Amino acid sequence: MEKIVPLALLLVLCICTIRVHAKYYSKSAPYEPVQEKKTHLRFFLHDTLSGNNPSAVQIAGPNTTKNVNDPTPFATTFVIDDPLTEGPEPTSKVIGNARGLYVSSSKDKNLTLVMYVDLGFTNGRFKGSSLSVFSRNPVTEKHRELAVVGGRGRFRLARGVVLVKTQYLNITNGDAVLEYNVEVVHP
Repeated sequence: MEKIVPLALLLVLCICTIRVHAKYYSKSAPYEPVQEKKTHLRFFLHDTLSGNNPSAVQIAGPNTTKNVNDPTPFATTFVIDDPLTEGPEPTSKVIGNARGLYVSSSKDKNLTLVMYVDLGFTNGRFKGSSLSVFSRNPVTEKHRELAVVGGRGRFRLARGVVLVKTQYLNITNGDAVLEYNVEVVHP
């Protein structure tokens, strides 16, 4: 047994010092800057919390008594499947949908939402593409800016901003029509 221990240590030492021959496979190409495009989009998002067929549904809320005058108290979470249209009217041509969620994230009177939403286009020039928005949305501010953090399809690797303007808001039930002016840069 005494001879086996030094022999085992010698064997481990030999194995550790053996050179490993491996090839790293890669293909180098000269750097060519990607030509980026700037795209401007304008459309309207219809967020409906009321009625028999809402496009925004509350899935979680605070563990307190709800104030009737506040449709979105702190910690209220909604899942959305809002239509995107060419114009502010509900009868305007639908060009896509906004799917995701938003959370009421402010305790004070200035309603602020944190949103994750995928703006998917189902008609028109960008059919099959989408933009990913993940940002704070200070609803009570006149000028709001949301961050575009990515996209799919023709908007792959997109980055930019969404300037949001409220066209219509029913403060009783929370229904809203929002104008989205989007500026994105993408390959």
